Amino acid sequence: MKLPIFIADAFTTKAFRGNPAAVCLLENKLDEDLHQKIAKEMNLSETAFIRKLHPNDNFTQSSCFGLRWFTPQNEVPLCGHATLASAAVLFHKIKNVHSTLTFVTMSGELKARKEEDGIVLDLPLYPAHPQKLHEVEDLIKTAIGDTLVQDVRYSPDTKKLLVRLSDTYNRSFLESLTVNTENLLQVETTGKVKGLILTLKGEPGGQTQAFDFYSRYFAPWYGVAEDPVTGSAHTVLSSYWSEQLGKKDLHAFQCSNRGGELTISLCSDGRVDIKGGAALVLEGTLTA
Repeated sequence: MKLPIFIADAFTTKAFRGNPAAVCLLENKLDEDLHQKIAKEMNLSETAFIRKLHPNDNFTQSSCFGLRWFTPQNEVPLCGHATLASAAVLFHKIKNVHSTLTFVTMSGELKARKEEDGIVLDLPLYPAHPQKLHEVEDLIKTAIGDTLVQDVRYSPDTKKLLVRLSDTYNRSFLESLTVNTENLLQVETTGKVKGLILTLKGEPGGQTQAFDFYSRYFAPWYGVAEDPVTGSAHTVLSSYWSEQLGKKDLHAFQCSNRGGELTISLCSDGRVDIKGGAALVLEGTLTA
């Protein structure tokens, strides 16, 4: 069996920045266990599998495809950066003739729209509700020690815990913060939390570009200690920071070692548009 496979760096325009995702194009149905084996072999935070929905579909002419995402450990219900990478492969490498693609996924239909300065993802928007600190205090303390916390929210739809650090901290503090992810699996075993978002209010532009908020994201429960740039986390962050800042259009930066930028617009239909660039860095054939 030979499968076309690509690696694209998402939420960046430069190679080796942003978040890399592997993208497999499936001409035929793949044995179920092979999805996970391939994802483990690729060993990236996500491997995406694009499949045809009908026998007569093709990757250049069709506009609607099935899409699944796997970490090295699990299948996940939503992945923004691997959706962006998938759209980039279809638009820029396969030369799909459509300007908008629809992906049928575990999170419903997601759309990706090609624009001159990037690709816009139409994603669900997930609210984050106030969370009693004492219920997650051990988890937070294990992760970030005595770092000052300003707000804690929980998204039941995504099982993500959002922890806003004190406004007294700046971007460089968040970037240099050492986060203990190894012990989180022992502290949180209930299944309630599957992802930890650390976030910080942005700073006005000066010497550096202005961003509305910063974040880092950790998902050891899915086998991903820290994810470089996370579209799914921003479906929660967008809801939170729009409410906090009183604005619908936001500019965000995820402060991993690789780093990535996201341009965000909240829509009137309860969804969110998240735009980013992508750089194709590898193409080849997977032999199994």
